[in-house]
Amino acid sequence: MSNEVNPYEAPQSRVAESVTTEQVLASRWERLGAAIVDTILALAMVLPFMVVAFSNGDDSQWLEQYNWLFEENLPGIVVTTLYTFGAFLLLHGVLLARNGQTIGKKIVGIKVVDYQTGKLLSFNKIVGLRYFPLWVVQSIPLVGGLLSLINVLAIFGAEKRCVHDLIAGTKVVNV
Repeated sequence: MSNEVNPYEAPQSRVAESVTTEQVLASRWERLGAAIVDTILALAMVLPFMVVAFSNGDDSQWLEQYNWLFEENLPGIVVTTLYTFGAFLLLHGVLLARNGQTIGKKIVGIKVVDYQTGKLLSFNKIVGLRYFPLWVVQSIPLVGGLLSLINVLAIFGAEKRCVHDLIAGTKVVNV
């Protein structure tokens, strides 16, 4: 065999063995924008239900009907937590399962991925570790608000990760 070039041979090219694409972390502003959109959507879905569920036609008694939300009423807290989490899953479940995104994250152009691999997480992991623990913590009277604030303030660290990102082993990146 000679080292001559065969004019009938298919052209050859060098292909990189591994193509690495650096994932860029989402900015704090992008994450805030997504959270605002998600909060507005959640309020639009939850508030009408709450008004209808607890309305008896007497507007003067409206605040009294919601006293159970502000007291240490475990059944009321559990019902509210489960309803709002169910509403969250109805709004965002399909996008979370397919793309690692909520509606707000989709609009802003960011997504949640595994911190180590950069790959999408399973639906169970993203919901069970990233979102549900936060919902439970937020439901604790008095302490829940403080713990939620600590969760959000952690984003000012070098890695731009909230506590729920640390718990679930996630990061938020640009799409």
